[in-house]
Amino acid sequence: MTIHERPGVYSSYDASTVISGSGGSSTVGLVGLVTDGESGKLYTFNRYEDAVTQFGQEENLTKLVQVLFRNGAARVVVAPVSGEEDYQGAFDLLAMEDDIDLVVCDSTQLSVQQALRQSVCDASQARRERIAVVGGAQSEDVEALVERAEGINSERVVLVAPGDGTGLAAAAVAGAIAGENDPAIPLGGAELKGLEGMEARYADTEIDTLVRGGVTPLENVSGVVSVVRGVTTRTKTGEAEDATWRELTTIRIVDDVIPTIRNSLRAKFRRTKNTEQTRGAIRSQVVLELENKLAREIITGYDQVTVEADTENPTVCLVDFTFTVAHGLNQIWLTAHITV
Repeated sequence: MTIHERPGVYSSYDASTVISGSGGSSTVGLVGLVTDGESGKLYTFNRYEDAVTQFGQEENLTKLVQVLFRNGAARVVVAPVSGEEDYQGAFDLLAMEDDIDLVVCDSTQLSVQQALRQSVCDASQARRERIAVVGGAQSEDVEALVERAEGINSERVVLVAPGDGTGLAAAAVAGAIAGENDPAIPLGGAELKGLEGMEARYADTEIDTLVRGGVTPLENVSGVVSVVRGVTTRTKTGEAEDATWRELTTIRIVDDVIPTIRNSLRAKFRRTKNTEQTRGAIRSQVVLELENKLAREIITGYDQVTVEADTENPTVCLVDFTFTVAHGLNQIWLTAHITV
């Protein structure tokens, strides 16, 4: 800053390529290789420039941070690794963080991606719900991608195609998910920034194979890269084909409804008695939250809200309910009846 003696009002400014996300509220955890970073440590960034300062502009990890912010991430928590042996430790660090909604990994090793799957599933079981996004190896064909998805097979993992080997496509998709505040809005059609060089384009039959096989395909049309359809890698239960968790919106709605009710009850019913009056208030609060989700078209209905004391443990209150998730609109079919 230049100091002047003349009285007056002075100003200065700086310009940023990317400062923050595009309105989303989600935090993304990022694990990736870096040449200049300390493994076993977390770095929290609210701006892309902070990552440049920390790791340098040419690092692939810095580019992943940029793509995450450009596509909608509000905050990025980075766990850098110096080798493949460090990935598990990085996953463990992120698993202990409370406010992470998605996790991206730059590795294309199936064993590493399976370790990430286990990490996000364990964290979700511990009330830290999250989804992982990964990519395939560079130039991996459709059959290999489907085989990779089958090796992961989790409603909490999204596999992006085509694979670029750097994690940029996965980061772009994770950023787009993070930037969407309505979990019931389908990911299909979302435009992705930072992937202008992606040239792969799948035929309709290949897209059919990918989607049914649990792979989220991207396409480049006239220079605009977008998601064709957002799906999870969960295609089987045991050895049986099961499309229950195929749509990405399903797990996103579950991760929206359940924590909302859980947090609401935790905030309102601290240090209270397990009496009929309290249980009635708990039921009313659950109904209130479900009505809110219904009004926002996140769910399409709910039923059977019951609250009762556990017969085996009088200090425990059992809350039970059902709800139906809203489904995204993927296709519109026209049938024309022509008279000549």
